[in-house]
Amino acid sequence: MGEFFSALYANLYETVAVVLFGIGFTTLLFNRNMIKKIMGFNIMDTAIYLFLAAKGYVEGRKAPIVVDGVTSMEAYINPVPSGLVLTGIVVSVSVSAVMLALTIRLYRRYHTLDIDEIAKAVQKEGK
Repeated sequence: MGEFFSALYANLYETVAVVLFGIGFTTLLFNRNMIKKIMGFNIMDTAIYLFLAAKGYVEGRKAPIVVDGVTSMEAYINPVPSGLVLTGIVVSVSVSAVMLALTIRLYRRYHTLDIDEIAKAVQKEGK
């Protein structure tokens, strides 16, 4: 059992990312409130960014900016995960803005944020 916890501690950031993803996923899955679903989605995004950043970091290496003529790849971290994180943040902010805008429109029309009540109201309109 001690080996298990030492492995978890050695991969602390990855473990935290998995726990955060689980929290976000359960929030997204089990809450009926649209705002809480958006919050769960954002927690999942954050977990993915933490995981990518943790995988891209290598202890003892520097940012990939050539200083003092050192061009060896072993001296620098991989810049691709950092680029993916930055791109993902931009995309998730845009997606969150669209989800919040749609939530506002739904609330103005149906006067509730409960997704089940909105679905019932949509069904009534269709009949």
